[in-house]
Amino acid sequence: MNCRSITLLTATLISLSAIGDAVAQNVKIDAGNTTLVLEAEKGKKLRNLYYGTKISDTDAAGLRSALGKGYNAYPDYGMITVPETALSMIHGDGNMTLDLRVDNVAERKDKDGNVTEITLKDTYYPVSVKVNYKTYPGEDVMETWTEITNNENSPVTLTRFASGHLPIRGGNVWLSQLYGSAKNESRLESAPLGHGMKVIKNRDGIRNSHTAHSEVMFSLDGKPSDRTGRTIGAALCYGGNYKLRIDTDNSNNHYFFAGINEDDSQYHLAPGETFKTPELALTYSSDGTGGVSRSFHRWARNHKIAHGDKERKVLLNSWEGVYFKINEKEMNNMMKNIADMGGELFVMDDGWFGVKYPRDNSKAGLGDWTVDTRKLPKGINGLIKEAKKNKIDFGIWIEPEMVNTKSELYEKYPEYVIKPEHREALTGRGGTQLVLDMANPAVQDIVFNIVDTLMTKYPEIDYIKWDANMDIKNHGSQYLTADNQSHLFIDYHKGLAKALDRIREKYPDVTIQACASGGARANYGIMPWFDEFWVSDNTDALQRIYMQWGASYFFPAMTMASHISASPNHQTHRRIPIKYRTDVAMSGRLGMEIQPDDMTDAEKAQTRKAIAEYKEIRPVVQFGDLYRLLSPYDEKGLASLMYVAPQKDKAVFYWWKTRAFYNDMLPLVPMDGLDPDKTYTIRELNRIDRKPLPFEGKSFSGKFLMENGLEIPYNHDLPKADQTDWSSRVLYLEAN
Repeated sequence: MNCRSITLLTATLISLSAIGDAVAQNVKIDAGNTTLVLEAEKGKKLRNLYYGTKISDTDAAGLRSALGKGYNAYPDYGMITVPETALSMIHGDGNMTLDLRVDNVAERKDKDGNVTEITLKDTYYPVSVKVNYKTYPGEDVMETWTEITNNENSPVTLTRFASGHLPIRGGNVWLSQLYGSAKNESRLESAPLGHGMKVIKNRDGIRNSHTAHSEVMFSLDGKPSDRTGRTIGAALCYGGNYKLRIDTDNSNNHYFFAGINEDDSQYHLAPGETFKTPELALTYSSDGTGGVSRSFHRWARNHKIAHGDKERKVLLNSWEGVYFKINEKEMNNMMKNIADMGGELFVMDDGWFGVKYPRDNSKAGLGDWTVDTRKLPKGINGLIKEAKKNKIDFGIWIEPEMVNTKSELYEKYPEYVIKPEHREALTGRGGTQLVLDMANPAVQDIVFNIVDTLMTKYPEIDYIKWDANMDIKNHGSQYLTADNQSHLFIDYHKGLAKALDRIREKYPDVTIQACASGGARANYGIMPWFDEFWVSDNTDALQRIYMQWGASYFFPAMTMASHISASPNHQTHRRIPIKYRTDVAMSGRLGMEIQPDDMTDAEKAQTRKAIAEYKEIRPVVQFGDLYRLLSPYDEKGLASLMYVAPQKDKAVFYWWKTRAFYNDMLPLVPMDGLDPDKTYTIRELNRIDRKPLPFEGKSFSGKFLMENGLEIPYNHDLPKADQTDWSSRVLYLEAN
């Protein structure tokens, strides 16, 4: 599908009508099946006329007569003080007003897309703002950001600097957002937008998706549906503090602003300096929240996550198996176990390092990335040799942005941590953890060298789990000057990006997981350098259904690390059979977070079969289109979703019972996304029943399955001694 309206340009300029001596022009930007239309008359305010389903040039030319004069596309503060604004600043002379007008429209090619640049200039001060819109061939997602340049003779102070603004016409508009807390991340909440201001924000400094997310959806036709309804999706691509504002004023319209959280982050822009805001990704679908999710997933795999075209491996992570009790014998044994069950990768988690300050718990060792030979006499090379013997790959845990006060690094460089002058630094995990100041180039070198040293000494490391277990607790940089202390939150992420760029330039092939006390780094500001994220430190299968459901609104399955863990679960203490735990984990990037020696032989055999079957369906799960069928948040006793291959020749259907009421009437779940004219044969995966399901091996048309679904038994057919109140199914559909 061609996302450009003409061969070489993202934007079409359409003359509307003569207005005085000027000619108003519409800038029409097509991204796949969506269109944005802006009115860009030189010397006038840039105006947003339309965003929605793709329209023709003829319709775009007549928008002003059809829909009115539109809305300020990037509102500035000062000349009018009442409305919410995207940009405000204090000039060198103390003046706080801006009056930005269109100066120029240009198009350029980017490395993987096309960019429309609309330059706005102030009518008095030499300040300019480029409002950028990027489109990608074949994608329904476009990105917008701004570049603010100070050409004054003295610094200016940015006091608000949103990445973008989108007006949404009033109506029965609902907002869907993700909220939560540690070990309860990515919970879904939908509610109608009322009058006043709705603000979603983060102030953690480093980890921005524990309590809320910088991604939202707007359902324009009332209560959200995964299958129908006009829906706008927005995702701010930033790993730091953010603020999303939705102002519903007395016009009943909604004004959506998204960008870096300016609280305590005023930014001083030197003469000649340009400030670039993070990208705000936007998409639109007439197919409800499901259509928006599928657009985000395709865009992410193609452009916004590392190695989005490569299958993720099945792994065993050592954390919940042994926690800090790392030792060579145990690591070798766990590698043998995961290899025997068909896994492809073993990841050694926290606790493997430290000499003067051994990492036996969370109180010491961070910063000293030297192997503890008490635990690992043969070192990392010995483990890699053992992994090779078992024909699997090897991965390792690090936390490079953090340090313990009980470490050689801290003793040598106490000035490298984030700490306010005249104050004691507040510590985090273990009572000794601090954050290294990534604004400092010397710290950026340290972080790069941690990875570089590991990969140079042990080039066969295949996977890095990169953790971040602390936020910025008190404000203060020992590196930044006194007059630039407000730059801390922003410059931290600029520094982190520089270090990650260096790492990826030298080590482009290593797989890296973003972990931050669980799912606190699930955002598209961090994912371009990372392959996946750890959804939550809570591995309870039932609660994971809810969390992974929410995360799926914006992130594809291949990014969601989903592991089979122990029963009783280490967080909730819930007892769940291995079948159910496995069926949930198989809906994301399958892995294990367990001590295999604690599993029975029957559980190991069942897991071995499940891993083999996951490898068979992996291309569909990790690269297919997601269709959410029945939400656990609807409280109907079920949750169900499916993935469909792009060619619609294969599909995987998941069904989980979420409550156990006697004689409960569970709904039938129609499927979605299939080819109505194809015939599909059904096969159950990970089956434990004594008898096959009635439809096992039978064939049905896509039309029938999407209109009716299949009657799933409420419970498994097992001997009485093995029966439980848990029930789940995974069905594989293959076209004949």
